[in-house]
Amino acid sequence: MNPLIVTVTPNISWLNPSVSYPKTPEEFVEEAKKAEKAGASIIHIHAQGMWQETIRQLRKNTNMIIQCGMSSLSIKERMEVFTERADMISVILGHHDEAFVGQDFHVLHPREELLEYAELFRKYNVRPEFEVWHAGHIWNLNYLINKKALDPPYFTTLFFGWPGGNWSPPNIEEYIYRKKLMPSGSVINVSVMGDEQLKILTAAILLGDNVRVGTEDNPFIKGKLATNEELVSFIADLAKSLGRKIATSSEAAKVIRLNR
Repeated sequence: MNPLIVTVTPNISWLNPSVSYPKTPEEFVEEAKKAEKAGASIIHIHAQGMWQETIRQLRKNTNMIIQCGMSSLSIKERMEVFTERADMISVILGHHDEAFVGQDFHVLHPREELLEYAELFRKYNVRPEFEVWHAGHIWNLNYLINKKALDPPYFTTLFFGWPGGNWSPPNIEEYIYRKKLMPSGSVINVSVMGDEQLKILTAAILLGDNVRVGTEDNPFIKGKLATNEELVSFIADLAKSLGRKIATSSEAAKVIRLNR
């Protein structure tokens, strides 16, 4: 079983927006350093308007794999991520339909856009992180693979319990169902929003998949507000107690096949 890749998401808590989170490159660096020490090898960031400086500061001060999120944005709005050659960029494999506290997202992402992304992955040597919210997104992933538009492995994150029209039930049955549908060559990561997080992440650890934790997903540990560092430490300690080694950034880069 490969070492566990832990992704940390020190971003806005969509269901608890009063929770503090980094808003400057310097604050992202401080969060990254603490999360890296706790066991995270990937940092998933939202840095609209400051992508370049945030990517550069993280590269200078940490060894973490930099994964740039906000896949609801247009390609034009995200070109700075490509030109700065971040390690990874998040791409949802279908349309955004999310219902958060005070914010609704409705954004179309047709297959033509996915093919445009695929060209950019190769041109700029940026690896995709594909967001898989339901089985239809797996169909779109297979569409890209059959078009020979992607290079394996396919790093994917399965989302559970995120509210809105892309919602899927946050339970073990849904996780196993979707896991079985994933194409060969997939590296599976798991994100859960809500109290059911621990059960599903535990299953993912035991079944050889990877996990994502942080304020964006769920800022609580057993009902108590926690920092990103504490969230990473908790899941790393759990994995170790279950006999799963924690991946370093170098080990994670090899699994994802990053050219660093």
